[in-house]
Amino acid sequence: MLTLYSYWRSTTSYRVRVALNLKGLSYETVPVDLVAGAQRAPDYVVRNPSKGVPTLVLEDGTALTQSLAILDYLDHVAPDPALLPEDPLLRARVLAAGQVIALDIHPVNNLKVVSRLKSEHGLSADQGTEWMRHWMTEGFHAYQALLPDGPTYSFSDTPLLCDICLVAQLYNAHRWGVDMTPFARLLEIEKQALTLPAFDAARPENQPDAT
Repeated sequence: MLTLYSYWRSTTSYRVRVALNLKGLSYETVPVDLVAGAQRAPDYVVRNPSKGVPTLVLEDGTALTQSLAILDYLDHVAPDPALLPEDPLLRARVLAAGQVIALDIHPVNNLKVVSRLKSEHGLSADQGTEWMRHWMTEGFHAYQALLPDGPTYSFSDTPLLCDICLVAQLYNAHRWGVDMTPFARLLEIEKQALTLPAFDAARPENQPDAT
């Protein structure tokens, strides 16, 4: 069985949980408490030198890191349902939208960056929250501007890689009080996705380490 090292509130772990569920792959969850610093434990760093989550350990013991790389691996070994379309142009558009979330929003909003801003640069808790809200708002405007009219999800009537990234990030947006008034289309996608068992089971509050 696959083993997923995960933290319940990690949006990157959320992405991988959704993909595993969509593809019907069984996995065991091993919680990694990021707030307590468990990601820096020597035995964990051997698996994930980046000291983060997720880490997906295959049945032969191979450890995979970085959520987008894991999603790409899963799409190759379990291609149904596909997370990326075959058409090259549509594939590029789906990847671009997903990367708005994964490369523009997430890196500047993750725990280690915000913690550093607070500890080394004097940001208050409120300023840290406003930092996160700013970059999520910027990214959501960019994401929404990329979307065509018509599909149930971002580019298709089935969820793709970008939708997985989006729904996971929207969890953080709600948590930190982002004003979602301008983003009705994104909320429609989220509402539809969360009706699917694969997304619902992956919600942070449904994880074994949720507190």
